[in-house]
Amino acid sequence: MARPNNKHDRSVTRRRFLATSATASIGASAGLFAAPAFVRGRNLNDKLNIACIGVGGRGGANLNAVAPTENITAICDVNGKALGAAAEKFPQAKKFVDFRKLFDGAHKEFDAVVVSTCEHTHAFATLPALELGKHVYCEKPLTHGIYEARRVREAARKAKVTTQMGVQMHATENFRRVVELVWSGAIGPVREAHVWVSRAWGLQSQADAEKYKDIVHVTERPSQVDPAPEGLDWDLWLGPAPARPFSNVYFPGPKWYRWWDFGSGTMSDLGSHWNDMPFWALKLTSPRTVEAFGPPAHPEIAPASMTATYEYDARGDLPPCKLSWYQGVDKPELWKQGKIPQQPNGVLFVGDKGMLIADYGKHALLPEAQFKDFQTPEPTIPRVAGHHQEWLAACKAGTRASADFEYSGLLTEANHLGNVAYRVGKKITWDAAAMKCVGCPEADAIIRRAYRDGWTL
Repeated sequence: MARPNNKHDRSVTRRRFLATSATASIGASAGLFAAPAFVRGRNLNDKLNIACIGVGGRGGANLNAVAPTENITAICDVNGKALGAAAEKFPQAKKFVDFRKLFDGAHKEFDAVVVSTCEHTHAFATLPALELGKHVYCEKPLTHGIYEARRVREAARKAKVTTQMGVQMHATENFRRVVELVWSGAIGPVREAHVWVSRAWGLQSQADAEKYKDIVHVTERPSQVDPAPEGLDWDLWLGPAPARPFSNVYFPGPKWYRWWDFGSGTMSDLGSHWNDMPFWALKLTSPRTVEAFGPPAHPEIAPASMTATYEYDARGDLPPCKLSWYQGVDKPELWKQGKIPQQPNGVLFVGDKGMLIADYGKHALLPEAQFKDFQTPEPTIPRVAGHHQEWLAACKAGTRASADFEYSGLLTEANHLGNVAYRVGKKITWDAAAMKCVGCPEADAIIRRAYRDGWTL
């Protein structure tokens, strides 16, 4: 176990043990990258001063998750209603509408930042925080695109601070037990994995939108201009995205996530959660090839249903493997044939000695008769009180969190590559070092989007 970082505090508390052990487990067991040297830790009883950017909806949940044990010193939101509600709960916190002003003037008053803006502004709020040496928790997906994910990952490595992407299930007992089972060799070497989610939001017919309970139905950019809600700074909400009049099909969230200018659809949204399990368990980084299938790509709207297949090379002693993603009405063949439990959402690992199926709350080894006498291995991944709590403890200990930007940046890049393959309509070969799809220049504008005047990274 690593020694405590604070030379004035050599006692090893349980909280410090969990944070430090998580660092050792993620870095050593995965064997994917060297753990960076972090900034000096602090007394674990100290409270962090935290700035929260985005405090409504998911942002409100993140705010409430970190507030009980820390000091909320700044809050920021382009929606005056959300900002006002947060200000009532945290009257001592300074209020901001534009997060750029928060970084300009108040950055000396906080140690850490929680970013819960819409996806298309994640990188713009996260990078300045990292460059100022702040710890950062950012909601999923980490960024709007691949170039931004790479920038954020590199900036986090340079800053040597503690980071975490908001994939809350990563911290659960069930999630970690599944990863341990795969690592233990319970089902043998895994050569294929399947991930499916039932959410069907995005481009589809009116009838399908109603059938699958989509929150809004739209097939083209609206020509009608709606009045913006009172207190919403629409221009700031747009941020780096191309200017357009306000419409109720974009706001409130998560309506916006189907629009390529603001989000990346279900692929990167729920992919951040569900692909996280095989990404960790199979020690994945950058795929070699990606191919996607679905309806013809729309220039502005992500599909409700699609499939993407990733091919990964061998990783150390792990064999090459294929990861397939299915969303909406699409499902794996084994599911459609009734050969596995027909749960609406799930992850299936197919190993040489058996299969493992899981969802957020449970898992099972298949076929069940074969594994009826299976002895569960001892835990090897530290358990934590929660995803936010793991990050906060690691911030104070000067260690890594388990879904830090090194790990989650690679996961985010991979998820976005599924959309790249879908939008260009061909199988792509990924050159991770060059950040290029080989022989596919039309992918460049998706990998690195253009920004509106006045917004740069």
